[in-house]
Formats: sequence, C-alpha cells, structure tokens
Amino acid sequence: MNAAKRYELFRRLRDANPHPTTELEYTTPFELLVAVVLSAQSTDKGVNLATRRLFPMANTPQAILTLGEAGLAETIKTIGLYKSKARHLIAACRLLVEQHSGEVPADRVALEALPGVGRKTANVILNTAFGQPTMAVDTHIFRVANRTGLAPGKTVLEVEKKLLRNVPMDFRIDAHHWLILHGRYVCQARKPKCGECLISDLCEYKAKTGSPPTPRGTRP
Repeated sequence: MNAAKRYELFRRLRDANPHPTTELEYTTPFELLVAVVLSAQSTDKGVNLATRRLFPMANTPQAILTLGEAGLAETIKTIGLYKSKARHLIAACRLLVEQHSGEVPADRVALEALPGVGRKTANVILNTAFGQPTMAVDTHIFRVANRTGLAPGKTVLEVEKKLLRNVPMDFRIDAHHWLILHGRYVCQARKPKCGECLISDLCEYKAKTGSPPTPRGTRP
C-alpha cells in the first residue's frame, strides 16, 4: 500500500470516528493498567463487568495490596485466568508502591518490568494513558495490517515497527484505536464485512466479500 492510500485510509477512519478510545472502562492510568492486564484472553465487556466490582473497593496499588491476592482473585473470578492475573497484579502493585510511589510510570522499560506487563500492554498504557504514539499490536491489528497491506509482517514486532514507519504522523496517536475497532467490528477474522467497509477500495485483500460502499466524497 502506497503512502497516498495509507493517508486516505486513516483520513476516512478519522472522519468516521474523530475521537477513538479504548472500550475498557477506566479513569486513571492505574485503572487502565489493571484493565489491560485483565483483558488478556478476555473480552473488554467481561473485563468491564469485573472492574465495575473491583474499582469501587480498590483502585490504587495500595488498596489492591490491602485487598490481598485472595480478595482480588475472588473479586475478578469471572475473568479467565483470574488466579494468575491476581498474582501478577499483586506483584505489580507492590513494585509500583515500592519503586514508583504508587504511580504508573510513563516509561516503557519501567512498565515492562512490572509482572504481567509485556510490550503490548506497555504500548497500550503509553498510548492511551500518556498520549505517546505507540502501536499496541493485538490479534485485530495484526490481521488488519496484513490483510489490507498497510503493514504486512510475520510477527507482532515486525508489524508494530512497520506501522510506526507507515502510519502518517497526523494519525499516529489514534491509529491504534482505529485499527483495533476496525478489526473487531468490520475486518473480522472468519468473514470480513467488506461490503460495509469504508476503506475496502484501498485495501489490498484479495478475497474480499460483498460490494464495497461508495467512498465519501465520490459519486456513485
């Protein structure tokens, strides 16, 4: 996909959704950190149900430490892998209290040093909580980047690096959210909704389904 197509792709996504954000519910960087850790192999809807129970009783590192691993696990037990996630969160909270005065650091190295926080989670925090132009490549973004030809790659890291090169600077802060939402609701894994896709004519996917809608600003 050439530079002109890439710019037009993101222009359309921006016009359709000028202020995208995560579907995880949070009010502080720490709440976002907890929600993202809980989201591994879980849906955002399921995570939100769990954090609606958790955050009113404990939404700071010290409060979760006070709740304890058993109390935390009991509160989030509707989430998959809740026991290991509770263990990781308790360990992360301990480090946040001991090394960062209870604050979530806006630094990749410090974030990735927290138990349960890998590169993708760190990228989400840096982008969504701190406005840094990072690219958290999940299964949705990986699929969209490869299908469309936007940033094809065989590994998550390869796709991330290509996206950081290929996404125009005007769109880099919000690109992560647009691509996730597009993959979740339109460019789905089993059967992409190409007939509803506003970037279908720009996309280089060879097995498109249905007829693409007329792009905005053009005549039928």
